[in-house]
Amino acid sequence: MNDRTRKSDSGGKGGRSKGRRGGKSGNWYERHVGDVHVRRAQDEGYRSRASYKLAEIDQRDALVRNGARVLELGAAPGGWTQYLVERVGPEGIVVASDLLEMDAIAGVEFVQGDFTEQATADRIEHAIGEAGADVVLSDMAPNLTGVASTDQARSMALAELAMDMACSVLKPGGGFVVKVFQGESFDTYVRSLRSHFQHVKVRKPEASRSRSREVYLVATEHR
Repeated sequence: MNDRTRKSDSGGKGGRSKGRRGGKSGNWYERHVGDVHVRRAQDEGYRSRASYKLAEIDQRDALVRNGARVLELGAAPGGWTQYLVERVGPEGIVVASDLLEMDAIAGVEFVQGDFTEQATADRIEHAIGEAGADVVLSDMAPNLTGVASTDQARSMALAELAMDMACSVLKPGGGFVVKVFQGESFDTYVRSLRSHFQHVKVRKPEASRSRSREVYLVATEHR
């Protein structure tokens, strides 16, 4: 599980390398800095443009309520986490987990480590508490190899692991949001979700780049 990567569309204020950019790399950079969601994230203090993906999903499906207990997997750099803290309020609990370090966010309990390892899973479950989670979210994606079949298989493997964790910590009636890429095994994964949740919907937020195959599955009413 060491091939996990962070959310790659970060809109934070991290350092930028100097020098001339050209070719495909330069084109990506120009699109990135010109992205309205990147600029908005910078202006509003969010660490990632991905914050707006979650905001749109949440507003549409009413997933995160005030006082909720929430677990976020693959949380770094923290764009989703920032939004979640705002939504749950002072009475809620946000537990964020990632392989990498993440700068602290007030009101968040961060668990660093591989959530598929028992020691890390135990720490997560202890942080969530015996009442269980109301919502589990995952925006994880694998490091890309450029080989479509390999990248798709790795992506679906992460989604499977996230679903396993969600089913382990969610209370009855809870919700689950997971990023997946449309392709091989997508339909099989959706069928598996439907065996654990009453409702499963496919969402493509406006903040998600149109050329990307990424979609978000929103599963509600955990059985």
